[in-house]
Amino acid sequence: MTYEFSMMLFLAAMVFTLIAQSRVSGNFKKYSQVRNQRGLTGEEAARKVLDANGLSDVTIEQIRGNLTDHYDPRTRVLRLSQGVYSIDSVAAVSVACHEAGHAIQHAVGYGPLKVRNSIVPAVNVASRLSWILILAGLIMVAAENYIGDMLFNIGVIFFLAVILFHGITLPVEFDASRRALEQMEATGVIYQDEERGAKKVLSAAAMTYVASLAVAVANLLRILAIRGRRD
Repeated sequence: MTYEFSMMLFLAAMVFTLIAQSRVSGNFKKYSQVRNQRGLTGEEAARKVLDANGLSDVTIEQIRGNLTDHYDPRTRVLRLSQGVYSIDSVAAVSVACHEAGHAIQHAVGYGPLKVRNSIVPAVNVASRLSWILILAGLIMVAAENYIGDMLFNIGVIFFLAVILFHGITLPVEFDASRRALEQMEATGVIYQDEERGAKKVLSAAAMTYVASLAVAVANLLRILAIRGRRD
């Protein structure tokens, strides 16, 4: 693969990322202005779904930030952002129930989530070191230092671990969204005519994870192309 082609792939991945992020913010903003017919806040919707699945011991907290919502499996705490926790919009309950979906995954021992959680510490280290090793390796290769190839290859292996993490994240996020939609319907959080809006919010969010994987893969191809030019 030529360096020029790898750069085209990288730029395409970046454009895809911008489009995905724009869709997330656009759909969230649009459906944040649509009040759900039951008048449930994000916190109330998540609580309803959690309790329906025997997860009354999972606590819900409000945190600062925009779309910083997440479920912490270590403390069994579901944290909702200010624009979700106390808001009764279709967007708010969709995001809240998506995070409740992660809590359900954790409770039932969903395989991909267990794998992702188990490799988080190693991936964090790999993410920090990969670029350092890759850049150091390229510099040493240019200086005709024999250690350069070794450092570069180790960096690439670390980078592959990061790509693996992004890959495992995809089924985790898609499954959480599927569970969210099922639970919102089963528990009566949303009416049938609100389902379309909920799907748009959740599908747009899922595409950002696809974009992250695409950027990571494109970055790796670009790195390998740069290394190939130095031979």
